[in-house]
Amino acid sequence: MQGLSFFTTGDGVRIAYRMDGASSLPVLVLSNSIGTTLHMWDGQIPALSRHFRVLRFDTRGHGASGVPLGAYSLDRLGRDVVELLDGLNIRRAHFLGLSLGGFIGQWLGVHVPERIDRLILANTSAYLGPARQWDERIAATLQAPDMTDTAETFLGNWFPAAMLQVGGPVIDAFRAMLLATDRQGLAGAFAAVRDMDLRRTIALIDAPTLVITGRDDTVTAASHGAEIAATVPHAELLELPAVHLSNVERPDEFLEAVQKFLLPR
Repeated sequence: MQGLSFFTTGDGVRIAYRMDGASSLPVLVLSNSIGTTLHMWDGQIPALSRHFRVLRFDTRGHGASGVPLGAYSLDRLGRDVVELLDGLNIRRAHFLGLSLGGFIGQWLGVHVPERIDRLILANTSAYLGPARQWDERIAATLQAPDMTDTAETFLGNWFPAAMLQVGGPVIDAFRAMLLATDRQGLAGAFAAVRDMDLRRTIALIDAPTLVITGRDDTVTAASHGAEIAATVPHAELLELPAVHLSNVERPDEFLEAVQKFLLPR
């Protein structure tokens, strides 16, 4: 809980957030993958906070944020970000989202373009149907005795086998995030993914956009990112030799791409 602040959304959910960097710097919002907390960005904060006022938050249902029961919607997840910006008197910001955070970024780019300066969508998709597979995952998550099997499945989808075999503090940290995730929150976020289909509407995004994909990503395939880049006007596309959490697996290349895209040229 150290270093966290909190605000309450219009529907009464408490959202945890943190800011790093000087208040005079332009704001960069970071949005997390499902099953993680704002600490998934810890490795990037020292470098990014030299150039940006970095705003991170725990998506509802995750980390120190509240866990409302039932299905979440992408519209509500996007509104959480808008209300957070409003509460902090931030008129406009850069936005970087990975996986579920990338879904939120697409929604923001479509629905509140006046709030988004530059947009980075990493390891994400505009659609991850069909719905039946998500209904099955929701049911399995809620019926499981604990998060042990779910955590190992996620880790296998996020990182290459060699990295998992070596283990170490990075893998341990992400396993701990998953084990601490409330199953109701995870199921609620699964529902938002289930009901999301932005394949047509992202053509309305007018913010300068960078799409980052992972060559070996089995969650949001590189082809999904390529489709986003082909639909969003003038979007740039970068493929990294990574699985799903490309900011963790390939931190140097990821950070270089982010800074090159966001910093004045």
